[in-house]
Amino acid sequence: MLMLITLLGLSCLGLPIGVAMISAAIVYLGASGQDMSIAAEQVLNGLNGSYVLLAVPLFIFSAGLMNAGSLTDRLLRFCDLLVGRFRGGLGHVNIVQSVIFAGMSGSAVADAAGSGKVQIDMMTKGGVYPPSYAAAITAVTAVIGPIIPPSIPMVLYALVADASIGYLFLGGVIPGLLMALAQMGINSWMAHRNNWPIAEKVPLREVPRLTAEALPALLMPVILLGGIYGGVMTPTEAAAVAAAYAWLIAAVFYRSLTLRQTWNAIVASARSTAAIGMLIAGALALNYVITSENVPNTVRAILAGWDLSQWQFLLLVNIILLVLGCLMEGSTILLIVVPVLVPAAQALGVDMVHFGVMVVVNIMLGLVTPPYGLLLFIVAKLSNQPLMAVVRDTMPFLLAMVAALLVITYVPELVLWLPRQLGYQG
Repeated sequence: MLMLITLLGLSCLGLPIGVAMISAAIVYLGASGQDMSIAAEQVLNGLNGSYVLLAVPLFIFSAGLMNAGSLTDRLLRFCDLLVGRFRGGLGHVNIVQSVIFAGMSGSAVADAAGSGKVQIDMMTKGGVYPPSYAAAITAVTAVIGPIIPPSIPMVLYALVADASIGYLFLGGVIPGLLMALAQMGINSWMAHRNNWPIAEKVPLREVPRLTAEALPALLMPVILLGGIYGGVMTPTEAAAVAAAYAWLIAAVFYRSLTLRQTWNAIVASARSTAAIGMLIAGALALNYVITSENVPNTVRAILAGWDLSQWQFLLLVNIILLVLGCLMEGSTILLIVVPVLVPAAQALGVDMVHFGVMVVVNIMLGLVTPPYGLLLFIVAKLSNQPLMAVVRDTMPFLLAMVAALLVITYVPELVLWLPRQLGYQG
C-alpha cells in the first residue's frame, strides 16, 4: 500500500513516471526491511543484461533521420501516385504513407510528429478537408506504426514476456494491414458522405520518376525483414542497419541531410531514449516488487477461481487495457500491467505471439483515446485545432479499429499464419 500510494502520489505531483516507479520501489524495500540498493541492482542488471533493448534507441534514431531528410515527402508523392486518384484520395495517401513508414520507424509518435505536419497541410490545402478531420486521420494512421514491423512496443513486450521478437514482428504484419483497411473504409465513407472531390490523376509520364525517387526508401523494410528472417542479422542488428541505411539514403543518395540535421537527430534521439530508459529502469525496479509479492501468480489464481474460458479472458484483457489506455501512457501499461497478465494467459494456453500483438494493438489504440491520448494532443497542436474537434472526428476511426481489434483477438490465425510460414511452432 505504501508503494502504491507513493507511485500514485508522485505521479499526480508531476514527477516523471519512471522516477516515480523507482521511488515507489525504494519505499517498498525500506518498509519491508530489505536493502534499498536492490533497486539499483535490478535496474543495472536489467539494462546491462538486455541486448534486445539496444534496438530501441537505434529505431528512434532511424526514424529521426528519415524525418530530417526528404524521405517523407518522396513517400507522400509515391502514395499519391498509388491511391490519390480515388474519392477521399488524400486521406488514403495519409493511410498508405503511414503503412510504408511503419516498416521503417517502429514508433507512432515519430510517425505523427515527423510527417504529421506535412500530411495535415497537404490535406487542408485548398479547403477540401476540414483541418480537424485531417488532424484526426493523421493521428489514427500513426497508430499503425508500431503494429507493422519494426516495432518498439513489441521489443518491450518481448522483454517482459520472453517472446521471440522476430515472430512478433511477423505477427504484426497482417493485423497492421487490417487496421489500415478499416481506416480506408471509414475514410471512403466520409468522402462519399461529404462529396469530397476526386484529386487529379498523376500524369503517366511522372510514374517512373516518382517510383525511382521513392524506391530507396521503400527498400528499407525489405532489407530489414529479409535480413532478420534470412538469418543474416538479429532484430537488434537490424535496428543498427536501419539507422545506417536511413542516414545513407538521406545524406548520400538524396543529398537532403546536413551535418546539423544529423546532429539534431542524434540529440532528439538521445532525449527520447533517456525518457524511455528511465521508464524501463522504473519498471525493472517495480517488477522486482511485483515478483517478490507474487502478484502474477496471485492474479493467475484469482482468474482460475473465476473459471474463465480463453475467449472470456481475452475479452477481459481487452477491456482492462482499453480502459487503462484512456488514463495511462502505453509503455507504462506494457511494462507494469502486462507482466502480471502473461502468466494467466500462458496458463490458459494463449499463444504469446498472438497475445503480444493483441496487447500492442490495444496500447496503440490508447494513443488516440481521450482523455490521455498522446497522438490527439500532438496533431491538435500541429493543426491548431481544438482538441474536442479532433476527438470528434477520431471517433468513427476508433470504433472501426476496435472492431478490427476484436477480429485480431478471436481469429488468432490472422496473427500466427505468417510466423508459421517461417517456422514458428507456437
